[in-house]
Amino acid sequence: MNEFITEHDIYLFHQGTHYFSYQFLGSHSATVDFKKGYFFTVWAPNASEVRVVGDFNKWDGSHFKLDKISNQGLWHRFFPSIPAGSSYKYEIHSGSDIPFLKADPYAFQSEIRPATASVLTTDSTFQWDDTQWRRSQKETNPLKMPINIYEVHIGSWRTHADGTLYSYKELAKELIPYVKSLGYTHIELLPLGEHPFDLSWGYQQTGYYSVTSRYGHPNDLKYFINECHLNELGVILDWVPGHFCKDDHGLRLFDGTPIYEYADPRKAEKRNWGTLTFDFGRPEVQSFLISNALYWLKEFHFDGLRVDAVASMLYLNFDNYDGEEKLYNSYGGEENLEAAAFLRKLNEVVFDYKPHTLMMAEDSTDIPLITSPTYAGGLGFNFKWNMGWMNDTLDFMERDPVYRKWHHQCLTFPIMYTYSENFLLPLSHDEVVHGKKSLLNKMPGDQWQQFANLRLLYGYMMTHPGKKLLFMGGELGLYSEWKDKEQLDWHLIDYPLHKAMFDFVKDLNHFYKHEPSLFECDHKVHGFEWIDPHNIDQSIIVFLRRGDLAGEELIIVCNFTPNVYYDYKVGVPYPGTYKEVFNSDADKYGGSNQLNVGRYFSFPEKWHGHNQHIKIKIPPLAISVFSTPTKGVST
Repeated sequence: MNEFITEHDIYLFHQGTHYFSYQFLGSHSATVDFKKGYFFTVWAPNASEVRVVGDFNKWDGSHFKLDKISNQGLWHRFFPSIPAGSSYKYEIHSGSDIPFLKADPYAFQSEIRPATASVLTTDSTFQWDDTQWRRSQKETNPLKMPINIYEVHIGSWRTHADGTLYSYKELAKELIPYVKSLGYTHIELLPLGEHPFDLSWGYQQTGYYSVTSRYGHPNDLKYFINECHLNELGVILDWVPGHFCKDDHGLRLFDGTPIYEYADPRKAEKRNWGTLTFDFGRPEVQSFLISNALYWLKEFHFDGLRVDAVASMLYLNFDNYDGEEKLYNSYGGEENLEAAAFLRKLNEVVFDYKPHTLMMAEDSTDIPLITSPTYAGGLGFNFKWNMGWMNDTLDFMERDPVYRKWHHQCLTFPIMYTYSENFLLPLSHDEVVHGKKSLLNKMPGDQWQQFANLRLLYGYMMTHPGKKLLFMGGELGLYSEWKDKEQLDWHLIDYPLHKAMFDFVKDLNHFYKHEPSLFECDHKVHGFEWIDPHNIDQSIIVFLRRGDLAGEELIIVCNFTPNVYYDYKVGVPYPGTYKEVFNSDADKYGGSNQLNVGRYFSFPEKWHGHNQHIKIKIPPLAISVFSTPTKGVST
């Protein structure tokens, strides 16, 4: 072998335990015998011959044949005098008489679509300047910190006047100060691996290590993330290990046979998506995917990964048609045991190398222990998207207030399982596309009621246990659902109700970030207490949120009808004075200004199971938040 790739590298890769396989697979610049050039290494176990072709050899690989260096299909060789920036592919000779071309699965850069070749890069010279941020993250516990994520699709957040896309560097100048001013703690970017089709939004990839060239050079993405960290914003990448697209230059039938996907088409096909499932039991695929997770975390300093479509990985019959013959595992169940084992391995490795990573499962299953450690039988994530809360809450909010009392359980039931996982509450891109309507247009009533309902929805989300996520544009109160071919409707900010919504989201985010009771005990039963979940007829709920320290308490009152109530009794835990500290019905937010002004003394009369109560005004379609006296002390 040689110094670049060792027998140990080869052994670990084929064992599924080489977690930095991108450091030797793919193309890497080097100097051998005083000659500059590139090493090429590719896994193609069933190929009879592999050549490198590109613009440097006029796409003729006759003199650029790779050597087979392992019985399990690794091909490798150094070629001198190939210039950086050259386009290349692998010419695979397999069972057929006609060779075919494949992009490099480990390429770090690709041509701009619709071109499909890989691009030779040099070692990154980017200088990171985020040491202070990274050190601060090691000193925090994400479960006890405020996490409020702004989800972004780079291609449609904002575009130039001529419709061209913003670059990573341009986004650093505009997106970062925008998100910071709104009070978010993190930005989540939809997938950035190279993908051929814009409207897949990056969820159907061909280049898992190749930062999409749509928005610039890989170093430009590093610049963007570095600037986020300097502005105290974490960055999360939407990561897609569940499936990949079928384009000819990609991973499908890479060496003429299924090596990245399952050989059994019943397990491989994601028919509803037109994609293929990775073979999670194959060691080389495990090395490929786990290395890819660490690649984004280590080389690009991402703070976390949102793991897409976990349910599609965990169930063998995820998208089977009714009546179709089902697949079963060796125990007779429908779970994909290989995928579950892969996810446990993934999380163990990630937390071993990067202990403070946010590993978030986008999972719609009711499989338990998704966020429990692997040693306790869990999958090992530290957060899970609460799809049940999202579905129940939107189902409730879309109903006319007259009928909401018949569906009151949509508000109360999610608390029954809130502490079964470490949940994040998502209002993501999936809820505002494909005919689902925008969040504003989901809301019933006239225009005033729609905006009031949306403010109430956001306020309820921000005060409910769990971390938070909102898709871009939600702060503007968009009428149209996400138009993935166009930028957001920025002109709406010039209209009073939309500007008021923008101001509301901004104030709500900052309020959340500075109130420990709203995030410190998100995942502890101590952090939430029902005061009144039973007022079905008036569709009013009252609950209490607690932080770690005495006095870190807030009382939240939500009214899901357009009625105003006066002298409404609310049971409270302590004697003393209470003060309204946030009200979504304020006129500056477009509300009717039914505020609770001044301080409210508690009455020594039992109500809602407490020895004290206060009398307050209940604003219409609104959330009111009250501070409590210092615990046990009258003020």
